[in-house]
Amino acid sequence: MNVEKILARLIGFPSVVGMPTDPIVDWIRGYSQTAGVEMSVLPGPEGDRSNMFVTIGPREVRGYILSGHMEVVPASEPEWSADPFVLRRDGDRLYGRGTTDMKGFLACALAALPRLAVMNLQRPIHLAFSYDEEAGCRGVPHLIAALPSLCEKPLGAVIGEPSRMQAVRAHKGKAAVRLEVIGRSGHSSRSDLGLNAVHAMAGVITQAAAYGQSLMEGPFDRNFAPPYSSLQVGVIAGGQAVNIIPDRCTADIEVRAVPGLYPSSLLEPIRAQLFALRDSGFEVAWHELSAYPALAPAEGSELTTLLTELTGQESFVAMSYGTEAGFSAGRHRRDHLWTRRYQPRPSSR
Repeated sequence: MNVEKILARLIGFPSVVGMPTDPIVDWIRGYSQTAGVEMSVLPGPEGDRSNMFVTIGPREVRGYILSGHMEVVPASEPEWSADPFVLRRDGDRLYGRGTTDMKGFLACALAALPRLAVMNLQRPIHLAFSYDEEAGCRGVPHLIAALPSLCEKPLGAVIGEPSRMQAVRAHKGKAAVRLEVIGRSGHSSRSDLGLNAVHAMAGVITQAAAYGQSLMEGPFDRNFAPPYSSLQVGVIAGGQAVNIIPDRCTADIEVRAVPGLYPSSLLEPIRAQLFALRDSGFEVAWHELSAYPALAPAEGSELTTLLTELTGQESFVAMSYGTEAGFSAGRHRRDHLWTRRYQPRPSSR
């Protein structure tokens, strides 16, 4: 089966983030079994989602991992002119949800699998497919935890995210949280009897914005743009009507941290400000939405040379977005685990 046919099958699974993975996992399992390779399905704690791990070649020696995620973000944009879960060709481009991020990479890896399976590989190639990357890399930590039982310590990993075939050697870390404030409702004419959750949250947000400005003062890593950690409030929700005292307000906040800083630790001042509201009679809650570590730059590794030879392009030192590579590097810090970003084409129209 050629790569375009494989991609069409993968696109055909509406494997949206947060949904069960059984259909796409079952198809990849069946395809891998026809090639006669060693394959493991690794259920996650959610019960309806699984990671996958395939080994081609000798398991008892160290090799490289080709890694990617199986799910996609929802295809709810009104600009879609056709079914986003049906692959279609328009000239020399292919369209469908996930053609780039990142079922295109999975299709390429799976298309190579039968050819790799009949080679006398001296070192193994592993395929590691995860779930719920788009929800904050929720599946891959369970996959990485299982690696010691699946293979020898990897020499390195290629994470197949899109970057026009230019290898990326580092990225920032991220943590996202939802703040919740619960006050006391009532009619706006008697504001003295209520506790306005929106007003209370506004104070926290004002302080968070000022704190975010302070992060611009460093520490710095000049490999990144911007070269400092950042914070933003992305979503605010609260209130029912202008004449009702709002008794609940939520705010979603994220930080992106340069290597060397723990993203979650950057949020601690915000946490302290939120919980200080309890002294004024409010109830508060802190909900962790997602978190992944940064990937620090790797210099002079064999994987640097290998990827330069394979792509014909020099590597790019760092990008400010994030990937699953930070988790991989956290477990195998001395193995020069990398991010390689795949596919020069846009994923949707």
